[in-house]
Amino acid sequence: MPWETVFSFANLWALPFWLLLTFAPRSELTGRIILFGGIAPLAFVYAVLLPLIMSGAVDPVGPENAPADFTTLAGVMALFDSEGGTTIGWMHYLAFDLFVGLWVARNADRYGFGRFVQVPILFFVLMAGPLGLALYLLLRLTVKNPPENAELPS
Repeated sequence: MPWETVFSFANLWALPFWLLLTFAPRSELTGRIILFGGIAPLAFVYAVLLPLIMSGAVDPVGPENAPADFTTLAGVMALFDSEGGTTIGWMHYLAFDLFVGLWVARNADRYGFGRFVQVPILFFVLMAGPLGLALYLLLRLTVKNPPENAELPS
């Protein structure tokens, strides 16, 4: 299967789970559907493809480049020089951003933030994961958990 197809399929796979997360009534069932129907398959495919990419068995990095590894900037750049490496890197973002979005939404519900506040934060988690997480943590710290009582969100 061409990498462009895998990339497009992964994007399409994640989208309905983001819509569920954002607009569906929050329940234990909704959370499980997002976790096991959306996040888990993306993580599983990533886990299967990562060793194949890293070993060069699938979509090897060209011999003129540094070997793909996570210990050097050149190694990470080599990984993203291949279509397969970029695709699984994107799947990593999709899975983790959706996981963070699920955590943010559940935590925001717990602390009484309505959807009006959650939707923009979830948008930023979707589009720029760590920025959305930082916005939510800042909101939590300043509104629902003042600095003198701050603790790690649960």
